[in-house]
Amino acid sequence: MLPRETLATAAIPGGDTLTLVSHGRDYIIMLGRDELMGTRMQFSEEQLAELTLERMNADTPRILIGGYGMGFTYRKALEKLPEGGRVFVAEVVPEILEWAEGPLAHLTGETLADPRGEVVLCDVAALIDDAIDGTCAKWHAILLDVDNGPDGIVRDGNERLYSRTGLAKARDALCSGGILAVWSAAPDHKFRTRLKDAGFDVEERTVRARPNNKGPRHTIWFARKT
Repeated sequence: MLPRETLATAAIPGGDTLTLVSHGRDYIIMLGRDELMGTRMQFSEEQLAELTLERMNADTPRILIGGYGMGFTYRKALEKLPEGGRVFVAEVVPEILEWAEGPLAHLTGETLADPRGEVVLCDVAALIDDAIDGTCAKWHAILLDVDNGPDGIVRDGNERLYSRTGLAKARDALCSGGILAVWSAAPDHKFRTRLKDAGFDVEERTVRARPNNKGPRHTIWFARKT
């Protein structure tokens, strides 16, 4: 059995500790003793971007992603982005980007230098607020993958993103017809109800963590502003 090797650690502001480990050819980011994400199970995070872009009707979309992680969602968004579109990522842990340019550089490739994208070291809530107060233009899509889902909070304070107030803010930060897409490790019927109560049309999809219908089942909600 291959041992796991610890490569680096990082503190989440107001939260636990992240640990980057290697396991043979695979890489895993641990949250405490739990696997938060890894290179063997990235498909559902890629689907978060691909399925959202399939549902959009903007010619030159502005997309906001909450959480860089290993960059799976970001890279897929850039791959599928229409000409003239832009992708912004909000990330609160600086070391995540150091890992992306260091031990995970073979995954990152040239994406961090892609002029169509930008990674901002800040809370995703700040960029949502910026779109509401006019500091920046509104978003055509907001993709949230900052936690393990509405009931799997990684960082203290993130619960506000999934509250009725937080969902109302996300709706106000979206263009007409814009989409709030939320990734979750598990279904959450109460959260789906909150999305509807916030005025969204809601579609729920179950996706596998690995291609070819393999791996754990994850949930993505696509909530469209009407």
